[in-house]
Order: sequence, then structure tokens, then C-alpha cells
Amino acid sequence: MYSRPQRIRRRLLQALPAVALGTLSQTLSAQSYPNKTIRFLVGFPAGSTTDAVARVLAEQVRNKLGQPTIVENRAGANGVLGVSEAARAPADGYTVLVTNSSSITLNHQVYKKISYLPERDFTALTMATSASFVLTVNPGNERIAGVNTLADMISLAKAKPGQLTYGTAGVGNLAHLGFEILNNRFGIKTNHVPYKSSNLAQLGMLAKEIDLQLDTPTALPHLKAGKLRALAVTGAKRWLDLPEVPTIAELGFPNLEITYWLGALVPAQTPPAIIQTLYEAIRAVRDDPNAMKQLQIQGNVELLGPQDFSARIRTETAAWGQVIRREKIELD
Repeated sequence: MYSRPQRIRRRLLQALPAVALGTLSQTLSAQSYPNKTIRFLVGFPAGSTTDAVARVLAEQVRNKLGQPTIVENRAGANGVLGVSEAARAPADGYTVLVTNSSSITLNHQVYKKISYLPERDFTALTMATSASFVLTVNPGNERIAGVNTLADMISLAKAKPGQLTYGTAGVGNLAHLGFEILNNRFGIKTNHVPYKSSNLAQLGMLAKEIDLQLDTPTALPHLKAGKLRALAVTGAKRWLDLPEVPTIAELGFPNLEITYWLGALVPAQTPPAIIQTLYEAIRAVRDDPNAMKQLQIQGNVELLGPQDFSARIRTETAAWGQVIRREKIELD
């Protein structure tokens, strides 16, 4: 038997047209949100930079909203597997995709076959961090002995076409695309060695398996210890922690800027009230010094809101589209 309030609600729902019923259902769902475990889906391995950010955000949401959170890793195909799964998830706020800019601004423009379209399948939640790459070599690697500057690296690569190798987190990611752009702009040919994550590529550098890498801020301790050497950074400005390392633009290659972000999105049609609830919970990370310290290891903490993050995605997607067409980059 239904209680009187339940009977009234049931009759009201039966009387509403489908469109109004959907709107009311979303409203009721948003009002009761959250009431179960929230899943943070990551398309990269545990221990990767994206995974590290996801775990900070998940813990923050758990603390602020009082519901359990879990981080699930669906690694493979440069984030495609995880992003594709997130695209199929219900738009109810219980699946949050944490990913990098490659999977949202690049993949659908360079891969011939892909199952998701970011503008159709996702709504921006927040950009967590952003950073530029640093071009590194291992000073203990005999194959690149004497490479102390970007000019040295270019000269060696021209003298040994196709012999130097560079490592990335996989085919088609931003570091891969970035190196192909460097090859074109520098007039050199280097060979790509894909790893399963950027951390594994970094370990490959330390083990002298590869010669070059566009590395992330996680390389800083190795750079400070002298285990890696920085030749240049790919952003418009120098790294604050490496003020002595010039930008590629400063070294004679203007209009060459390669940066990336790590951020969170939700399936399209997620109710705005739920999106705002999640964003406010994540934004409060600024009040947690330990969480902020963990995020700062991965880059500059920005925490853009949904609208600003969405605008940035559109701008970067268009800009990278021009680069991809200009450099004639296409992947199977």
C-alpha cells in the first residue's frame, strides 16, 4: 500500500507528459544527490599523473559530500578505453571522468575510428591542473653524450637521422603529437617508443632505454638530482622551478607552444545542479594544504569552473585541429 504522499506523487508522475516527467525526474535526482558511491573513472594506469589527480579529487569529494568514492582505472589506447566507458555511463553524477587534454582535444581528431565525441558525450566539470612539457635527456646515456642544449640535440639528430628515440605514454597522446611537431619544426627524424604511462616512459629514460622525452613536472626531482637534464620547456613561459631552462620559443622557434591539462568531466545531460555540487566540492580542495601540495606536483592548480573549462576545451580543440591539419598527422 502507498502512503497518501506516495499516491499523490505517483498520480502526478503518471499525469505528466514525457518531457516534463524527465525534467521532474532530474530535479528529484539532483535533490537527493548523492546517496551512493561516486565512481572516478581514469583511462590511464594506477600511478600515472592522471590517476594521481583523480585520487586527490575523489578524496576531496568523499570528504565534502559524505559518500564513498572509488577510482577505477580502465587503461589503454591513450585513454580511449576509459573515456569510451565514461561516455556510456548514466548522466546521474555517479560517474566522473578524470582525464588529460589528449583524450578530449586530440583523440577524435587524429584517430580514424573512435567511439566518442567529446562535445556530444561530455559536459565539463573542472580543469584541475595545467602544465607545459620539459624536453629531457639522460646525461648518463652514452648515445647522446655531449648533448647539453637544444641546439646540440638537433645537431645530433640531423647527424644520425632516425637513430634517436623518444618515449611517451602511448600512440596519439599529446607528447607523441608534440614530438612529431618538433621533428617537423626542427627538420629531424626521431623514432617513437610508446610506453603504457608517462611514468614508465620516465623510467625508460632513467634506464637509458630511450634518448629523449617530453616529460611532466614529475621529472623535477630527477632534474634537481642531475639524473636528467632539461634542454627546454614547451610553454610560453619558463617553469618557476626551473628558471634557468629556456622555452623552445626563446631558442629560435617562435609560435611553438605545447601544454596540457588534467581535468574532470561528466556524461552529457548530467543535471546542472549535480554538476555544481561536484564542482563546489572539488573547488574546496584549495582549503586543504596537503591536497594542494599533491596537485601542485602535477602542475599549476587552476580549478576552472564548468563554463570556463568548457570554453578552454573548445578553444584548444580548434587550435590543435589546425596543427593536426598543418602537420598532416593521422593515426589508425
